Amino acid sequence: MVQHPSTSEEHRILVGIPVYNEETYVGRVLEEVQHYTDDILVVDDGSTDHTSRLLAQYPVEVIRHTHNRGYGHSMQSMLRWARFEKYDWLITMDCDEQHEPAAIPRFVETIQRHNKVSSSEGRGADVISGSRYLQSDPHDDDPPRERRAINQTITEELNHRLGLNLTDGFCGFKAYRIEACNRLTLDVDGYDFPMQFWVQAVAHGLRIVEEPVRLIYHDPDRSFGGPLDVAAVRLNHYRETMCREITRCLRRLPATAMCCSDREGVSSVTECNL
Repeated sequence: MVQHPSTSEEHRILVGIPVYNEETYVGRVLEEVQHYTDDILVVDDGSTDHTSRLLAQYPVEVIRHTHNRGYGHSMQSMLRWARFEKYDWLITMDCDEQHEPAAIPRFVETIQRHNKVSSSEGRGADVISGSRYLQSDPHDDDPPRERRAINQTITEELNHRLGLNLTDGFCGFKAYRIEACNRLTLDVDGYDFPMQFWVQAVAHGLRIVEEPVRLIYHDPDRSFGGPLDVAAVRLNHYRETMCREITRCLRRLPATAMCCSDREGVSSVTECNL
């Protein structure tokens, strides 16, 4: 039997799931997540299908946004809830069956290991970030070419600018130490939320490790919404957010940090005044 995260004597762990029009998947995902924890928070980000009605059938906490406010805003809502309810860690995962609930115990084990290290040696992780590229699995899917290319490009830029060593800058399967995240000021509402998060995580000295997760793509044609479905527009959008956040946090960042420039393909962002 898998020990529920909430039963740990050392810490309290919340599993948070943002959803938007997920009537196809939400029931199956919650049925499986309940095998691993009783502490589940769902943020219904203004769904217009039957998602809200289906959520009422499960013993989970629900935050409902009256209209769609974006992935990043859902992340902010989950972090605030976890802080208010005095959870020590928040594990986030998507609701489209591209994150396996069966991986939750591995995140819990990694949390427990780093909590022990932190209490005994003053070190340990603040962010445990899922990576679909850290190690291969024979059952991995092939990602859509443009999504893999953007992920690789942005991940390399984050590593170069911030001194990180990430293999996957966009995976939403993560564990966050709430006390550490309280230092951050997060206000990006959209899919560019990771750009702000990584910059602030480095600026505030958060300790980051990666945890391998499976690479799963059930629906390679899922929409990002509006113009972000165009790969070049999406890449530009991510770089603009990264540049803006680096500019805000520059004094706290490594000397290698720099802003995006026109020659790197960000036509609407000029050289920053460093």
